[in-house]
Amino acid sequence: MFSGLSAFPLTPLNETGIDEKAFVRLVKRLVSAGVDSIGALGSTGSYAYLSRDERMRVTQLAVENAEGTPVMVGIGALTTHTVLRLAEDAQIAGASAVLLAPVSYQKLTDVEVFSLYETVTRNLSIPLCIYDNPGTTHFQFSDELLGRIAQLPNVSSIKIPGVTLDPEEAKVRIEELRAQIPPHVTIGISGDPFAATGLNAGCEIWYSALGGLFPEPCLSIIRAAQAGDSEDVLQQSAQLNPLWELFRQYGSLRVIAAAAELQEAVDSPCLPLPLQALNGPARQHLCEILKRLKLVD
Repeated sequence: MFSGLSAFPLTPLNETGIDEKAFVRLVKRLVSAGVDSIGALGSTGSYAYLSRDERMRVTQLAVENAEGTPVMVGIGALTTHTVLRLAEDAQIAGASAVLLAPVSYQKLTDVEVFSLYETVTRNLSIPLCIYDNPGTTHFQFSDELLGRIAQLPNVSSIKIPGVTLDPEEAKVRIEELRAQIPPHVTIGISGDPFAATGLNAGCEIWYSALGGLFPEPCLSIIRAAQAGDSEDVLQQSAQLNPLWELFRQYGSLRVIAAAAELQEAVDSPCLPLPLQALNGPARQHLCEILKRLKLVD
């Protein structure tokens, strides 16, 4: 399951709770589009804002409506104790894999992060993906640490942040990381504006926020990458540059939330306060971009 397009849908919610019907619709759209896997409760899924019970419910809904498409579930939390409970819940619900970021209020050390993954993998019966997301966790993995964690049982993939946009530098970066990890562990690119360069540099999977709402253009890009057509990958990604610019300026979550509202896939608001989707001139600009790209009517 750790190749192709892994699409990360929103978890639509407001102050009264999760909009389960809207979430199920999003999951079913991904299944119909033919994504390779679904990433529930990633950063786009607002995992850090939900209680254990809410996360269990989202996991159940994702698995029940995935129709056999593998579902990976985020289990990041502030304490190892909580992470272990979330891992247990994910396995009970039938998740195919878990995604773990080293979440903490106090900045963690390498020793603490290795201990977290060592403890969790020892208690897993399904694969784990390492989530390297320094923009939210403020923890910077070294290649050496990633290599040590990748040797642990059940580790199957690494979700890395965006690489440099320079093709040769990106290739060197992926080759350096590949040299540190076992061959069975795949390298996945996140940070959608950098996906094309990462895929052309050798990443086997795209962990995509945009794919969670608009899977079709993302599938077209990943299939071109799998076919070895690097020029087509870059050309298709370039067509989405107006969206990538908004991602860089406002963050992918706010952009995707506003896009989902504009598409009427979810009600407004759909993010946990104080987070808010784009509004005002930025929202209008997004609407114009989506219409120009024929992603909304």
